[in-house]
Amino acid sequence: MATKSSITDIDTQIEKLRERRRAMIAKSAERFARAATKSGLAEMEITDEEVDRLVEEIAARFRKGEKKGTDGASVSPRRPAAGVAGTPAEVSHDG
Repeated sequence: MATKSSITDIDTQIEKLRERRRAMIAKSAERFARAATKSGLAEMEITDEEVDRLVEEIAARFRKGEKKGTDGASVSPRRPAAGVAGTPAEVSHDG
């Protein structure tokens, strides 16, 4: 026989999930901050809007790779971050 969850139990579960969500967001933020610092992007005078645009371009490139990868090609969406950001041949930072 299944036991009923009390409102307190549900509230406890919700709070645990919120904490888990906060931890995941913090970990993700640290990961991207580390990549930006390592590539030198964090030191550049770039507006938030430009950073948003660049990250959207990178995400689109990886989404495109994921779609290509489903047909058996060996495209991995999880490539090392070192080759992604800060490559001058791909992205010009001259205003």
